[in-house]
Amino acid sequence: MKVEKNKYSVLTISYDLFVDNGDGEFVKYESRTEEKPLVYLYGVQSVLPAFEEKVIGMGKGDAFNFEIPYDEAYGDYDEEKMEWIPKSTFKVDGKLNKSLLVKGKVIPMSDEKGNQLLAEVVKVEQLRVKMDFNHPLAGYDLRFVGKILEIREADEEEVAHGHVHGPGGHHH
Repeated sequence: MKVEKNKYSVLTISYDLFVDNGDGEFVKYESRTEEKPLVYLYGVQSVLPAFEEKVIGMGKGDAFNFEIPYDEAYGDYDEEKMEWIPKSTFKVDGKLNKSLLVKGKVIPMSDEKGNQLLAEVVKVEQLRVKMDFNHPLAGYDLRFVGKILEIREADEEEVAHGHVHGPGGHHH
């Protein structure tokens, strides 16, 4: 079986992800091993659309090594995605949750429309917190080096739910 455009498949892959350090040199950012692979539903854009395009035609055992430029990955870094948030936003049951307000900490948040976002604490002041809502890989060219370990057809329930189910069926 091969990855086909417009056909839902469950892919199990191992990979190393490298990011361009700005000098044209790629440095390792993360890894998914054969022992702890990534298992995802191809065709629902749960991974980068450019990644999905690159694996079309590949099957079990096929190795890959490709780059995705920043503008096809997470876009350019945008200074306008840095925002000052009132410190009172971080109160839980009326008390300030100071464990959240640590420079470099990534916090799950939601916008006014209820969309889930991740933001990094950049600076903490007395009354406000500067948050960076850019994706951590915004502005970076990416290189993926890996292998397709398994591929199978997605079942109807997985397609309907938009994600892979574990061995033996539904697990959420």
